[in-house]
Amino acid sequence: LLRLVGTPTELMLKSSWRSVGRAAKALSRPTRTRGFALPSNLIRAAAKAASGKPGSKNLDWESLGFGYVPTDAMVVATWKDGKWGQLDLQRDLNFKLSAFSNIIHYGQGVFEGLKAHCCKDGKVRVFNSDMNWERMRNGADRLGMPEIPQDLFTNAVDFCVYTNMGYVPPYGIGGSLYLRPVLFGHGPQLGLGQAPEYLFAVMCAPVGAYYKSGLKAVDSVVIDKYDRAAPMGVGAVKCPGNYAADVKPAKEAADKGYPIALYLDSSERKYIEEFSTSNFVAIDEKGRYVTPKSESILPSTTNKVLMKIASSLGIEVEERPIAFEEVSGFKEVAACGTAVVLTPVGSITKGDQVYKFGELDRLKLLYEKVKALQVGEEEDTFGLTRVVEQAK
Repeated sequence: LLRLVGTPTELMLKSSWRSVGRAAKALSRPTRTRGFALPSNLIRAAAKAASGKPGSKNLDWESLGFGYVPTDAMVVATWKDGKWGQLDLQRDLNFKLSAFSNIIHYGQGVFEGLKAHCCKDGKVRVFNSDMNWERMRNGADRLGMPEIPQDLFTNAVDFCVYTNMGYVPPYGIGGSLYLRPVLFGHGPQLGLGQAPEYLFAVMCAPVGAYYKSGLKAVDSVVIDKYDRAAPMGVGAVKCPGNYAADVKPAKEAADKGYPIALYLDSSERKYIEEFSTSNFVAIDEKGRYVTPKSESILPSTTNKVLMKIASSLGIEVEERPIAFEEVSGFKEVAACGTAVVLTPVGSITKGDQVYKFGELDRLKLLYEKVKALQVGEEEDTFGLTRVVEQAK
C-alpha cells in the first residue's frame, strides 16, 4: 500500500486537492492543511499516482456503457481499535477478507453511487457528494457501524478521482467516472455483533451515457408476490440486502417484458414505495412534482436534487404518501437514480389494468437541468459540484 494521507486527527488533504495538483511547487516547502503539516514525500507520492488528464486512457469512449471497466487503483481506510486509520492507495482491486467477516455472514455493509464529470471548462467536478456522505453516515448508524467523518469521505472520493483522472470520459460524449464508496464489517468473528474492523473504500469505473439517443420510455409492472422492505426495517438504507432481495423479482418481471418493477408498501399494498433500484417521481394533472414519502424508501440523492431544481423553477413539490390509485391521474412518470437521472416510464401494469403515461415534458426539463449542472453548462447556484484539481 502507498501511504497518501494522514489519520483524520492529523487531517487529510483538503478536498480540492490543490496541494496535490500543485505538487511541484509544494516540494520545496512544508505543506500545511488546515493547520496540520503534510510531509513532502506524501505530496510526491500523490503527484506520482495521478493517471493523467481526463480522457487520456486509451479507451473507446463512444462505446462505453454502464458496466465494469478496471481502473488503476482504489482508495481505502480501515477502522480498528475505535478509530480510523490513514487513507491508502490500493492498486489491487480485490479485498482480502476473513471467511468469518460480518459482511459475508450478516450483510453488515452499505454502499453509495455518485459521479465525476469532465466539464465544459475542462475541469473535473464531483457531483453532489455531500448527500452521499450523509446517506452513508445514516446507513452506517442504522447497521451499527462507525461513522465516516465527512473529511475522510470527501478526500477519499476526490483522491480516487485524482488518481484515476485518465479514466474520466472527455467532455461532450455524455460519460462520467462512476464512483462507488463502500463500508463493511470484516475480521474473524462468529457471533453477531460489532466487527473487529471496518473497511471503507472508494473505487471507480468509467461509464458512458445511459441513453445515447435520447430518453427511452420503459414499461413497468407492480410486484405482487414479494415485498421490498418492512416497516421500521432497513428499506431506507443503501445496504446489499435491499438489492439482493430484488434480483429474483426483477428477473421475473424482465422475463415478462418489464425492464423495471414497482413495489407497493408491505403493510397494506396500497401506497407506492419505489421501483426496483430507483425512486418513483411523477407530474400530476396540476403540474406538481410528486414523489412518495415513507420510512422504508431509500432517500435518493438524485430525487433530492430534482426537488431542489423543481422548487427553484416555481414547480410545486409534494413529497407524501401516494396511493396507487392516483397513478391514473399522472401525466408523466419516471424512475430516478444516479445511473441515469431519469428513466421515463410509459406504462405501469397491475393485474389486468394498464396505466399509460405521456412523454416527459416537465420532467425532461428537470433532467436537462441536472445534466447541464453536472458538466458545467449551467452555473451551479445550488453548491452541488466540487472541482478536483488535475496534476500539473
